Amino acid sequence: MATSDEASLQSSKLQVDFTWRKWQARITSISDPSQPLYIVDYQGIKSPHIIVKTPDSSTTIGTGTLHPISIHADYEIHGRKGKLKALKRWRTKYTHLSHAFATSPDSSSLAAMTWTSSSNFKNWDFICLNEQQIAVAKFSANMWGLKKIGMVEFLTPTAVSEAARDEIVVIGMTLAYTMILRTSSILSFVGAIFARTGPIEQKDEKVVAPKGNVDIGKDTEVH
Repeated sequence: MATSDEASLQSSKLQVDFTWRKWQARITSISDPSQPLYIVDYQGIKSPHIIVKTPDSSTTIGTGTLHPISIHADYEIHGRKGKLKALKRWRTKYTHLSHAFATSPDSSSLAAMTWTSSSNFKNWDFICLNEQQIAVAKFSANMWGLKKIGMVEFLTPTAVSEAARDEIVVIGMTLAYTMILRTSSILSFVGAIFARTGPIEQKDEKVVAPKGNVDIGKDTEVH
């Protein structure tokens, strides 16, 4: 019999379905695919390039902004801005400072999360690791999918809070889009040559109160 944590993780697996006509993704729980949890608008060349909204599109949860040359990306979640920074030039290895996975909402330091990747013939997996290098979530991009383009999986109980889920969805989608750009742009190749990689300093991203009520929950090569 599954434990409550296992049942929660199972129900928190999210399916990402893309609509070409609207250039939009619909994210639903696999346990209830009829009710969307997020709507993702892709802006093309317009910044921000990804906008994650509530199901009725009335509220923006977060955004992701790519850059034509820089291999780093920027994001905003519930009004808090942050950077998704490359740790390596030629590997899919990124970091961001997390509010949702910090020790507590009023902690003086944020949790330094790491994103890595692995791939096979069908999927390109973007894996989020906590400070203990334990995988907490994964976004699996279906490289051959035209409609069902990916799956978000939450791998630990700490990843299923609303704040953690929002963070993983926004940053996971931003990273996947960043890597698609990197593998198809000569400008990104040039940007990687001159990129200043490495950890993000805590002083660069302070713990600040978010906008609205937010529930704070407790190397592979570039292809």
